[in-house]
Amino acid sequence: MSEFTEIEIKKWMGEALKEAKKASALNEVPIGAVVVKDNKIIGRGYNQRETSQRATTHAEMIAIEEANKTLGNWRLEDCHLFVTLEPCVMCSGAIVLARLKSVYYGPKDPKGGAVRTLMHVLEDERLNHQCEVHSGVMEEECRTLLTSFFKELRDRKKKKKERLAAPKDKG
Repeated sequence: MSEFTEIEIKKWMGEALKEAKKASALNEVPIGAVVVKDNKIIGRGYNQRETSQRATTHAEMIAIEEANKTLGNWRLEDCHLFVTLEPCVMCSGAIVLARLKSVYYGPKDPKGGAVRTLMHVLEDERLNHQCEVHSGVMEEECRTLLTSFFKELRDRKKKKKERLAAPKDKG
């Protein structure tokens, strides 16, 4: 059961969507995340893998690191992560290690989701910490941002390919 009202959940996921839009503006996969404690954002992040050329710069990892710095503590007990896509195995591992209390995410990730799709990392009782999971939060808004991004990316690649294949004007 969530300790947030529906209005608060939408507010925090809206903040994660703002972060995702920052990623999109940089031609990064538009995923955003925020960490909330005591009704305040203590960490923000958006995907930066292409910009940083580092595999670990996922939105969740950046938001968790910022929250650690804000609190001066690696433990994020009583903190909540809001993220626009189901976390991957790396981010799910970081969530467990940081001891986050709960995770709220938008759509499932059929190719990389490690919360409830491909794996169940956050609720695995064999691990030393489990996390409350709330899926499908603002799912349509999150999905639309992602599908629009990938459609535009495909369109750009197609146009580039057509330009390269077009015969050169000899005149």
